[in-house]
Amino acid sequence: MFYPEEIIEDVRIQNDIVDVISQYVKLNKKGNSHFGLCPFHNEKTPSFSVVADKQMYYCFGCGAGGNVITFIMEYENYSFLEALKMLADRVHITLPEPQLSEEMKKKSQYKQLLWETNKMAAKYFYHQLISENNSKSMEYLLNRGISEDTIKKFGLGYSRFFRDDLYQYLKSKDISEKAMLDCGLIIEDKNKPGEYFDRFFNRVMFPIFDVHGKVIGFGGRVLGEGMPKYLNSPETILFDKSKNLYGLNHARTSRRENIILAEGYMDVISLHQAGFDNAVASLGTAFTHGQVALLKRYTSEVILAYDGDGAGINAAKKAIPILEHSGITVRVIDLSPYKDPDEFIKEKGADAFEEALAEAVPSFIFLAYQLEKQHNLKDPEHKTNFFHKLAKMLVEIDNEIKRDNYFTSIVEKYGVSAGALRAEMDIIGKDVGIVVKHQDDIVSEDKNRRFSKDSIVLAQRNILTFIVSHKDIFSAVKEYIKPEEFADELYGRVAKLIYDLYEENIEINPAMIINKFTELQEQNMVAQVFNNDTKVENQMQFEKMINESIFVIKNAYIDKKSQEIATVEDMQELITLKRQVQNLYISLKN
Repeated sequence: MFYPEEIIEDVRIQNDIVDVISQYVKLNKKGNSHFGLCPFHNEKTPSFSVVADKQMYYCFGCGAGGNVITFIMEYENYSFLEALKMLADRVHITLPEPQLSEEMKKKSQYKQLLWETNKMAAKYFYHQLISENNSKSMEYLLNRGISEDTIKKFGLGYSRFFRDDLYQYLKSKDISEKAMLDCGLIIEDKNKPGEYFDRFFNRVMFPIFDVHGKVIGFGGRVLGEGMPKYLNSPETILFDKSKNLYGLNHARTSRRENIILAEGYMDVISLHQAGFDNAVASLGTAFTHGQVALLKRYTSEVILAYDGDGAGINAAKKAIPILEHSGITVRVIDLSPYKDPDEFIKEKGADAFEEALAEAVPSFIFLAYQLEKQHNLKDPEHKTNFFHKLAKMLVEIDNEIKRDNYFTSIVEKYGVSAGALRAEMDIIGKDVGIVVKHQDDIVSEDKNRRFSKDSIVLAQRNILTFIVSHKDIFSAVKEYIKPEEFADELYGRVAKLIYDLYEENIEINPAMIINKFTELQEQNMVAQVFNNDTKVENQMQFEKMINESIFVIKNAYIDKKSQEIATVEDMQELITLKRQVQNLYISLKN
């Protein structure tokens, strides 16, 4: 972490969670808890609970939960450090300056200079746009339907026709050529070493901001017929286009539940102006894993609004697996017959676009539709090939319920025989080493299945809930289950923290444990441990549940270890573990 744990804990303790959340949510006290309508999902009956003595919040409707830092991260779309700084300012705690080496100080200071240089360039471009002498560039934007307020919001500008205009301006402000080069604002003349010219000239300028609102680069749209039509800053110390998204500095604070991913600057600007403040765009590059990692901080669902031409459809096809692999749900909006979101909104308006968003189809349906357009379903060979490819797409879906739902949709939409489609899936599954599970077979297969992923997750969560709430249960089970035996790395870390705190005889505070994690998703998962609604009717059932949970965890660990055997010692360790499980029974009786 950037700051010592004791400072983070001090900030948390001094920000009472009820006081902080009351500024965002109307809370009513009921017993030991405060309840209100959850700010993270739509509900009519309050299921959002804030518990003062635990200094935690938890929504029993959507599962959001954590401590006061988590809440600010989730509500304000802040990073851990941003939330910490905000809460520190709230209670007048001055966070210490980090201790840096001289080399790190120089790097930090130079980075500040580059940010300042980009900021000066953006202001200069904006001034050129709004000056009376450059009505051509302003006329272009106004003709595109962009208002003056939107121009100001996005800091749009204009780079003049003169090749060294910005260079001369920055030089007059004592900015070195090295800094200008490192910002990607100028280029050295190859034929005249030591002479420089502007990278951008005669273009409408789009400053590119990082999530903190700092200018890291630029995009420029040529006025007239010059090429390239759009030009972006090169990769620099500040600008990595594969890890940034245009408009995210605004979209991160949107209250909408998803993010719209478009292709271009003008699409994002038009969408925001029309009220869709959750729109972003990739920066002249194919969608990347770095960009999806950034998106995942702010949403769990993305709606693709790429151009409706062949290039846009291909870009969507490539983006979908990258997004879904990270766990993000993907839907695709139909813009036809319009080229892009900008054109759609200009022709049909914001209300029509809102309707189109509501009708956005799941990525699988979109891909199936694109596949259909490539086949003549009146031709038997084409039709056979089409269903073969659909079967392959179904086989590749990991989630059984999701696969079965799409299987049913395909059968109903295209009238294909369920038996024939299932048989084709079986053949494909065997060829690629995937066992396709049919809905009819799930009950019988469950008898032979070792443990499902869900049952392992539940067992881990139950044990952690029990031991964090009852020290006597921890004393009873600590010899039988170790932190490294938890299948999920996150739960193993939580277990290690709890074990260490108990061993050091330190009182366990849920909010303090959550502070050990800086990612929002991790904090939500840890919060679930402390708000696990486990119903136990009597002591016998409680004891049974503990034994069953440990049995599942231990066996999952044994299954994992059995695949890692490399030596005789490994084999002996595995035999010992199996014997322990065979004789396992924990009694809670004194």
